[in-house]
Amino acid sequence: MAFHPDFQTNGYFFVNYTNSGGTSVIARYRATSATTASSNTEQIVLTVSQPYSNHNAGQLAFSPRDGYLYIGFGDGGSGGDPGNRSQNGRQLLGKMLRIDVDSGDPYGIPADNPFTNNGSVRDEIWAIGVRNPWRFSFDPETHDLYIGDVGQNAWEEIDFQPADSNGGENYEWKVREGNHSYSSGTSYGAGERTGAIYEYRHSGAGSGCSLTGGVVYRGCKMPDLQGVYFFADYCTNWVRTLRVRGGVAQEIVNQTTGLNRGIPGNLSQISSFGLDG
Repeated sequence: MAFHPDFQTNGYFFVNYTNSGGTSVIARYRATSATTASSNTEQIVLTVSQPYSNHNAGQLAFSPRDGYLYIGFGDGGSGGDPGNRSQNGRQLLGKMLRIDVDSGDPYGIPADNPFTNNGSVRDEIWAIGVRNPWRFSFDPETHDLYIGDVGQNAWEEIDFQPADSNGGENYEWKVREGNHSYSSGTSYGAGERTGAIYEYRHSGAGSGCSLTGGVVYRGCKMPDLQGVYFFADYCTNWVRTLRVRGGVAQEIVNQTTGLNRGIPGNLSQISSFGLDG
């Protein structure tokens, strides 16, 4: 769910859900009071048919830099992207989208989207080649974009887009999983080939199996952690941080022990991070 930047005025919020027919739906609702909203206010913004039942869910968020709505769609599911949807520019699956919900009917295309007027790539597409970007976030201070992309059999990855990017990155799935060859017979689609800034294995020391993308800390209670990105692994329950400098991930630190201290039991099956407003 994502609140419109002018939510306090217009009451709009946006939801990404999969309906009973297996179609992903981006819908707008309006709050009818401080604590309630009616399903009768639903306006369908965008629908995408899903070929399989996994990789359907996806993050959506408004950029603090440009105010547009960004949507992460997985590759359509099954395993190994059998339809090669992530590299197909005519498919919205396996992509990061960027749309203007304040113009058009039901939405507009920002004039500076990277593939506008490209006959082989949909205008909505902001970046190509993701597998399951079910958690992404913007740094509230720098406006850099961090994408947690769940891997297939061997590697989990974090993709990064600096705030001054013009879009058009190709994060390489399914040609590559993380920064390693996955399907050498697959051709790249459009966009600038862009490797992961961080990856970890599914086996060995420090491994995991399902990345949960997180958030950049900009609070005041932990000054040493200012500007670090928190992320986790859903399967193995660890939490790590990294800091990006010059587009490079540095200072990888395991924060699990400190976060577990004082918690009844331990952190487990971490599915999301949030910012304390």
